[in-house]
Amino acid sequence: MTIYDFELEDNQGNKVPLNDFRGKVMLIINTATHCGFTPQYKALEALYEKYKEQGLEVLDIPCNQFLGQAPEDDQGIQNFCTLKYNTTFRRMKKADVNGEHELPLYTYLKSQRGFKGFGSGPKAMGMSLLLRQRDWHYKENPDIKWNFTKFIVDRQGNVVARFEPTESLKDLEKCLLEYLN
Repeated sequence: MTIYDFELEDNQGNKVPLNDFRGKVMLIINTATHCGFTPQYKALEALYEKYKEQGLEVLDIPCNQFLGQAPEDDQGIQNFCTLKYNTTFRRMKKADVNGEHELPLYTYLKSQRGFKGFGSGPKAMGMSLLLRQRDWHYKENPDIKWNFTKFIVDRQGNVVARFEPTESLKDLEKCLLEYLN
């Protein structure tokens, strides 16, 4: 099985086969509208605008699994993102990224790139403390830990990187450039 065998549903109910993005670099992100990381939308839109002509596709998959931080329906999320952050990249239907009802795509992504930590700094420490309260062994499984976890898929369909929400968007851009060039 490859990434191109999966299909998503966009926020309008249309089927979106990932095979449509063959030959492009995909940035797949689980997002939320009421999260401390929500302002990342601005930088993500800037990356999309800067690199879409070079083959970057951003796939936004809203998720409400982390403290209910995406409570709106799909239209409400679309309105929020376009009005507040002027996003133009593809937004999918709200979905689970962990657990019994997780998107099969996320089962695949997590099998390809597991959790390696939050890095360093105050946000990383804060995330570690929060998660340790909920699950002492959170580091030992590949689950998505929070909103704005990002996966990069290269032009050949390989899942080449996973970035946690606490990681630098400058580092994310450097990684994207490696695969866009």
